[in-house]
Amino acid sequence: MTDIIVVCIITGILVIGWGYIAYSKIDGEALRTMRYRMVERQIEARGIKNAWVLDAMRKVERHRFVPERYVSNAYDDNPLPIGEGQTISQPYIVALMTDLLKPKKDHKILEIGTGSGYQAAILAEIVKEVYTIEIVEKLGKRTGSLLQEMEYKNIHIRIGDGYRGWPEEAPFDGVIVTAAPDHIPQPLIDQLKVGGRMVIPVGKSYQELIVVTKDENGVRKDEVIPVRFVPMTGEAQKRE
Repeated sequence: MTDIIVVCIITGILVIGWGYIAYSKIDGEALRTMRYRMVERQIEARGIKNAWVLDAMRKVERHRFVPERYVSNAYDDNPLPIGEGQTISQPYIVALMTDLLKPKKDHKILEIGTGSGYQAAILAEIVKEVYTIEIVEKLGKRTGSLLQEMEYKNIHIRIGDGYRGWPEEAPFDGVIVTAAPDHIPQPLIDQLKVGGRMVIPVGKSYQELIVVTKDENGVRKDEVIPVRFVPMTGEAQKRE
């Protein structure tokens, strides 16, 4: 197991507005070139070969999901602030978590932590339906408007605490969690289909990215790499 810590949050960043190129000043073809280079150098080069994942990462315009002042940095392998104390994860982590989920075209996926909406958009390019929950109301409404503007008909967003999942839409073929609890919420395991997979960071200050698989014999948990995500809030914190 690698000992690399993949940082998925940024705090205390000083941003000087004129130091970034505005979205309107970057040619669309240049952004496309940056996006394709991101996939080649940051994702394929690090071992991700799933064609569906790579195609989705090439297609979805990450710069649409970040504040305008960060557009020129949208295809760097870094997380970026998106407001409300939240971040958009670095592209490699998004690709890795999607790959670990082993998504298929007929799958229904639950995402806990909508954030910017980028991860949901990547999934929506691959699977049949994405159900996503965001606890920060202001962020959830903004992201919902963006996804609607981008005409994602197969993404369903709810504002609320994701700890207990979305039981009325369960079971799910996969669950992906983009904020870290210090334990794996049992309701999310319960809402996985037999044969389903969950990808979740677990821990406090630093976490392990864990793949949970569910079969007729029970549940298996495999650690993948050390990571660092924002903590899961709401009921998850009350249960610590």
